[in-house]
Amino acid sequence: MKKAFMLLMAMVMMVMMVAGCGGGEKKPADKAAEVPKVLRVGTEPTFAPFEFQKEGSKDFDGFDMDLIRAIGKQLNMKVEIQNMGFDALIPAINAGNIDAAIAGMSITPDRQKAVDMSDPYYASGLVVVVNKDNEAVKSVKDLDNKGIAAQIGTTGAERAAKVPGAKVKNFNTNSEVFLELKNKGVDAVIIDKPVAEYYLAQGGGKETAKIVGETMEAESYGISLKKNSPLTAKINKALLDLKKNGEYDKLYEKWFGAVKK
Repeated sequence: MKKAFMLLMAMVMMVMMVAGCGGGEKKPADKAAEVPKVLRVGTEPTFAPFEFQKEGSKDFDGFDMDLIRAIGKQLNMKVEIQNMGFDALIPAINAGNIDAAIAGMSITPDRQKAVDMSDPYYASGLVVVVNKDNEAVKSVKDLDNKGIAAQIGTTGAERAAKVPGAKVKNFNTNSEVFLELKNKGVDAVIIDKPVAEYYLAQGGGKETAKIVGETMEAESYGISLKKNSPLTAKINKALLDLKKNGEYDKLYEKWFGAVKK
């Protein structure tokens, strides 16, 4: 009986040791834990049709919003979107308050020094918008010494600042920019072409304003992330996959009417 008891105890100990060893092998789970389950994304939702909130709604809508959610799905991550000022996005990334920002943000050398920028996801440019009864301004060359409105922190504001003698007024949102033009507080607006087109087509500006001159300074939009973030390569891969599987084209057609080849 004693031998049988000792043998039974030895078997129990062996089973416990094997179970203990097996419990320590959690390499896959540990590796998965390195990837955040939530993708914290900042945006400035007054840049239709890229990001905006419908009146009376807290939901975020627009091309950028659909795209970042599609990227999150591709990465198996839950996307949480935070509303903040455009000029607060990059500081929030560097402070670790958000993981990424998508807000119609142009890829520029200065921004690439401060943060990682993803591969381009949209090709844009700047245009001049004036009131419909303005016949004096035909292009940006006619804006010397005139009043120009732009959104603070954007490439439109940078371009306006380069116009000789221009009196530039910077506003927090593009809706304020267009309101200043409508009220004739400025002679023109310099802003991203798709935003201007959306405003004229759906924002009530078709009867009062018009685009003049050629598209200036072709630029591309990118998603910004912290310098050397491991998410940069993953987001670039997700973007590429969305373009390959046709999902990107579906979103583009939804917001801009035709797929740009």
